[in-house]
Amino acid sequence: MNNKGFRRGSFQSSTSDEDMVEIAGGALDFSITDDDPPLDREMLGGFSLYNGGGMNGTSQMMDFLEEPLPGVGTYEDFNTIDWVREKSRDRDRHREIASKSKESTWALIHSVSDAFSGWLLMLFIGLLAGSLAGLIDISAHWMTDLKEGLCMSGFWFNHEHCCWNSNEATFEDRDKCPEWESWSQLIIGHGEGAFAYILNYFMYVLWALVFSLLAVLLVRGFAPYACGSGIPEIKTILSGFIIRGYLGKWTLIIKTVTLVLAVSSGLSLGKEGPLVHVACCCGNILCHLFTKYRKNEAKRREVLSAAAAAGVSVAFGAPIGGVLFSLEEVSYYFPLKTLWRSFFAALVAAFTLRSINPFGNSRLVLFYVEFHTPWHLLELVPFILLGIFGGLWGSFFIRSNIAWCRRRKTTKLGKYPVLEVLIVTAITAVLAFPNEYTRMSTSELISELFNDCGLLDFSKLCEYVNDFNSTKGDNLPDRAAGPGVYTAMWQLALALILKVFITIFTFGMKVPSGLFIPSMAVGAIVGRLLGVGMEQLAYYHHDWTIFSGWCSQGADCITPGLYAMVGAAACLGGVTRMTVSLVVIMFELTGGLEYIVPLMAAAMTSKWVADAIGREGIYDAHIRLNGYPFLEAKEEFSHKTLAMDVMRPRRNDPVLTVITQDSMMVEDVEAIINETTYSGYPVVVSRESQRLVGFVLRRDLIISIENARKKQDGIVSTSIIYFTDHSPPLPPSSPSMLKLRSILDLSPFTVTDQTPMEIVVDIFRKLGLRQCLVTHNGKLLGIITKKDVLKHIAQMANQDPDSILFN
Repeated sequence: MNNKGFRRGSFQSSTSDEDMVEIAGGALDFSITDDDPPLDREMLGGFSLYNGGGMNGTSQMMDFLEEPLPGVGTYEDFNTIDWVREKSRDRDRHREIASKSKESTWALIHSVSDAFSGWLLMLFIGLLAGSLAGLIDISAHWMTDLKEGLCMSGFWFNHEHCCWNSNEATFEDRDKCPEWESWSQLIIGHGEGAFAYILNYFMYVLWALVFSLLAVLLVRGFAPYACGSGIPEIKTILSGFIIRGYLGKWTLIIKTVTLVLAVSSGLSLGKEGPLVHVACCCGNILCHLFTKYRKNEAKRREVLSAAAAAGVSVAFGAPIGGVLFSLEEVSYYFPLKTLWRSFFAALVAAFTLRSINPFGNSRLVLFYVEFHTPWHLLELVPFILLGIFGGLWGSFFIRSNIAWCRRRKTTKLGKYPVLEVLIVTAITAVLAFPNEYTRMSTSELISELFNDCGLLDFSKLCEYVNDFNSTKGDNLPDRAAGPGVYTAMWQLALALILKVFITIFTFGMKVPSGLFIPSMAVGAIVGRLLGVGMEQLAYYHHDWTIFSGWCSQGADCITPGLYAMVGAAACLGGVTRMTVSLVVIMFELTGGLEYIVPLMAAAMTSKWVADAIGREGIYDAHIRLNGYPFLEAKEEFSHKTLAMDVMRPRRNDPVLTVITQDSMMVEDVEAIINETTYSGYPVVVSRESQRLVGFVLRRDLIISIENARKKQDGIVSTSIIYFTDHSPPLPPSSPSMLKLRSILDLSPFTVTDQTPMEIVVDIFRKLGLRQCLVTHNGKLLGIITKKDVLKHIAQMANQDPDSILFN
């Protein structure tokens, strides 16, 4: 995609990693222009001719790569990085800096700045992620209210801030003030009556359609990678896969703008998942400020893990939960150093967002709550019931959503993304407006459901029959539900039905869409309904055995808001299969340590129930649907197959393509590169002996040969290429030889043909290998690539092995 220059050399280099993408990625080539620059900025100068600013031409026979050559050691789009090589290069770089630091003061300063650069980068990521999150929160709040009306005292105020500044707003009707006018008041001069209602209805739907249309057109036109939540792709990128442009500047800009539009349109989606993508874009772009991160893909992935933590930190106001989310859910490689830096980035991001104060209440999220009533042991039963519901709903949602997304990919539906977004938005807006609980933003709905009713709350959910004689201190006793509560119950039931079904069709459309908030909303509604039911049961039947010991008349026993919170955690856990990070995020949201046990019980039950129905969470399911080459670390491989059963070439296949160490001419190597699409080639002593010397990457060969032809005198098609320390004996009349030992990996990972596949799979997972060579008595037999491993795992699970492509 960004490798246009690579198509103009002598050879075609539309390679696939481990023959992974025959460029199936072509289906995803949306003509993104240099969104994410190659690792080496200096490569851009002469990149298209495989000709960086290498060395001055010389006629001497020499190792052409004694100095680093731009492009060598980097990767093409849709390839997997070599973790072992990247870590080795970083260790070499670190040793060189450490040895030089003793030579001069300047070298010592350079050493200190290199060590400090990681923390400085985390500071920048936290500041940028927190600032963007604040901007998104403020903009989305204002544009959501824009669908209902406008503030006359200043159009930039949202509804709440507009009435804060009013002298005529009462506490009871704090959302009603003369400064805020609905669209019917603006257009026809009054807000009462059927025509005014229809006009407000029409404007609500119209604004929703305008916002969603703008979002999908911007995504489609400027940054196709900005759609969805981004977490499945980030998991894949963190596992070592390269998708150029996915974390680039255009994706960041468009995702930030369209996320505000998509949330404001009223679609059943959230901004929390996409905020992780936004933070990772910030991390990737800022990596280019520091050479050690710009030039090393493994180091860059450590930064992206920390950026993901910062993203969750600003999404939920939960810095510790963000670090645990990165560790539990998205990261593939998470050393202790990354844990500390993730903690620091999450801290800075949360501090920045707190300084911006987007909601004007000194909180980082809209639905922060505090509960003070203790829970009773018997309440674990309804909490576990909520966990069971969360697991069942999570499994239902995953299956339904994957089935719909597969239908979108395989039918004509996928060809009309704009029409699909408009239809879903229209249905959502038309059904949402009549119900006040679906008309409000999902974050406000969750805030309402989490709320613990006090004397100063005037919402329908808090419309109880008050008996002030029984009120003790600040705590209100359990009270009989008034008509407002019963009205709210059936409205919430209708809202639940809409949210359950419309979210299935919304997640996966070509707009930024998160799943955290819709999942939490479904669980919070069910939890609040159950909580109010339990509360009324305890009020009217406090003499029952189950209540008599702890819930006397006039006591404050049941907190419906707590049930809503537990339900939200259960449903989110059922969909994502998060456990530890989920509980910590919810505990940071509420600030109540005493509610950790109910949350743990619900989250664990939810995971057990969902895992019993299907092992995959929503992100893993989307990774498999898209065919990303992701090797899941949590799955066990228990089949009794051997390396020789999986390696290529198989029986009746053409022989393995190899390069000899000192007997092939330039034109022979060029012919191999032209005729195959492999990403690398084993180097052997000779075709007869097949004894392994090392492994050389196709990209490095192409760049080195092209540079040698341009820069080194005497290199022609009949020149011998050798990978040994000393040149082979040749007649004096022979043309100059080309030494390419520097690009040869002399320690490729090898296994014997009798190695069990469970060990091979473990090696690929834990070392992040691209390929592994198979030998027998020291002789090369074949090669196993990451794609071969994934295909074999799919085959053993009775799945289609050809689905492991980058679709």
